[in-house]
Amino acid sequence: MSHNIAGAGDFVRALEEALPELSKGQKRIAGYILENYDKAAYMTAQTLGETVGVSESTVVRFATELGFEGYPQLQAQIRETVRVRLTTVQRMEATNDRISDENVLATILQNDADKIRATLETIDREAFVRAVDLILGARNIYIMGMRSSAILADFMHYYFGLLFDNVRLIRPASGSEMFEHLMKVRSDDVIIAISFPRYTTGIVHAVEYARKTGANVIALTDSKSSPIVPYADETLIAKSEMASFVDSLVAPMSIINAIIAYIGKKKQGEVTETLGRLESVWKEYNVYTSTEK
Repeated sequence: MSHNIAGAGDFVRALEEALPELSKGQKRIAGYILENYDKAAYMTAQTLGETVGVSESTVVRFATELGFEGYPQLQAQIRETVRVRLTTVQRMEATNDRISDENVLATILQNDADKIRATLETIDREAFVRAVDLILGARNIYIMGMRSSAILADFMHYYFGLLFDNVRLIRPASGSEMFEHLMKVRSDDVIIAISFPRYTTGIVHAVEYARKTGANVIALTDSKSSPIVPYADETLIAKSEMASFVDSLVAPMSIINAIIAYIGKKKQGEVTETLGRLESVWKEYNVYTSTEK
């Protein structure tokens, strides 16, 4: 009997629910994944089969009967589970076992390059344009990111400050403070919510509240299964993968750069005038060092 759990919001729970109806060999595979998904995430079908005592073909059939196109898609789902569920210490242990000291630099930079490439291949270009149009038409623009995603929010806020007069960065120190900021949100505003694993409950509550006000929500996140996606009007997916105890954020940074560049192009005359005035101020007050001899 097949069990279509591909794309399930909670893969572990879905696999646990399917477990009683699996065959004996499939139960061994499922049991190993449930108990050792940090290891299974990086095993080939052959290695996983040898580990649990079944054939490689049994592992491949197991993947297809769960609704995946093949084993690589199942493996990608397991890796997603690793990123979302593991603690910081577990994440570091899982990745450090895979990277030797001499290969750290090459491995991380290559993984970052792969994430940008994969994002370029899969991003919804129409959603990107619609998101920019929402930003351009908003009464106020609110930008929010928590924990490591706050770095991305800060970066976007800095450059948006050169492009708009109506930008607000929500940087809450507590849950109650966050809602004090959001109390001012109206239906003609836009919220840009940035969230990558491990997802924080605060930003989920924030976008849920913002959606109730009627404001437009733009989600910049790593997966359609991200908890902020159900509340978003437009979703921009940036590939991100666990790199030691941190996640690679180069792809979302590239998307933010693209948004800034596109808005700059749309508002070229206004932005040119603003930057011209800023350059005069920067020069007058020696904001930047001079390279002139």
